[in-house]
Amino acid sequence: MTRRLTYAMVGGGQGAFIGAVHRHAAALDGRIELVGGAFSSTAERARASGRALGLPDAASHARWQDLLEAQLRLPAGERIDFVTVVTPNHLHFEVAHAFADAGIGVVCDKPLVHSSAQAEQLQSVVDQRGGLFAVTYNYSGYPMVRQAREMVCAGAIGTVRKVVVEYHQGWLATQIEGANKQAGWRVDPARSGLTGAIGDIGSHAENLVHTVTGLEIDSLCADLATVVDNRALDDDGSVLLRFTGGARGVLLASQIATGYENDLKLRVFGSEGSLAWRQESPNELHHLPLQGPRTVLTRHSPWLHPRALAASRLPPGHPEGFIEAFANIYQGVADDLLAREAGQPLADDQRSYPTLADGARGVAFIEKTVASSRSAAKWTAFR
Repeated sequence: MTRRLTYAMVGGGQGAFIGAVHRHAAALDGRIELVGGAFSSTAERARASGRALGLPDAASHARWQDLLEAQLRLPAGERIDFVTVVTPNHLHFEVAHAFADAGIGVVCDKPLVHSSAQAEQLQSVVDQRGGLFAVTYNYSGYPMVRQAREMVCAGAIGTVRKVVVEYHQGWLATQIEGANKQAGWRVDPARSGLTGAIGDIGSHAENLVHTVTGLEIDSLCADLATVVDNRALDDDGSVLLRFTGGARGVLLASQIATGYENDLKLRVFGSEGSLAWRQESPNELHHLPLQGPRTVLTRHSPWLHPRALAASRLPPGHPEGFIEAFANIYQGVADDLLAREAGQPLADDQRSYPTLADGARGVAFIEKTVASSRSAAKWTAFR
């Protein structure tokens, strides 16, 4: 490490769950320092959030535009290396576009934006400016997810035939949005976008499938439902998938699965074996070969792939989880930023974080899923 990288945060003030997760993750390895932000929508709350994080009032801005203007007044070498955007979805595009256009790297929470047209505009400005853009599909940061990807790529389970991914939560099983800030914006079409559960957690499930298998969706058949009365967006979804090359898939995403907490699990069935991983037991990967006994691979074991080993910090048997997976995304961002600074930017297959292309694909998945659910047609072409 040649120096500590600096960043600012837009959103994520007091009372915001995901902002604190990002800050803990970014700080975990001592490579990245928070130096400012626009944490809340009012000056008073922004300053209070900044003070709670040990920042001077001058570093906390009431508007993200003020934060950006303050950065642009600085010499280029003194500006932040990137901004993290953790606002509700409807603000992602404007903030991310402005910082990317200013030549400042962007780390944006998911789902990326509200439409593919917005994603294309982001891609255009990033192509013009050449900056870094990461999207925090954090489950891709788990060591055993990375192990699964390397095993699929190496042919350990043969040709992928079918994928089943399920993401079940129960926190929206009742109408809590009036009293819960996090629930309130997620079920509000003006802030969340086209969809509720599919955008919030279904996009994670889609990314997990793509991360591990590399499969591209060819077409899909979706059934979205709003189970809780008087809710404006879907809280439950079932999607059949057809992938380019012939593989099939099932994606389930529900936030009304009563009693479930954060049950994301993936099963990949191949011609020579299968793999199974569950987020609530993230340090294990089950390998079920066609010829041979079932094997349970564990995090940081010496026989894992180097990329899986590099994503672990503790010896085997010491559990790692959600924060560490997020931190691996920030590690990848730091590696890429420093490589760019040294004039040796990382190639696509060397980047260990989800990119703008992943975010754009997630937006397309949301749009096509909603279109399929609204259509009388059985299958909706993805491309």
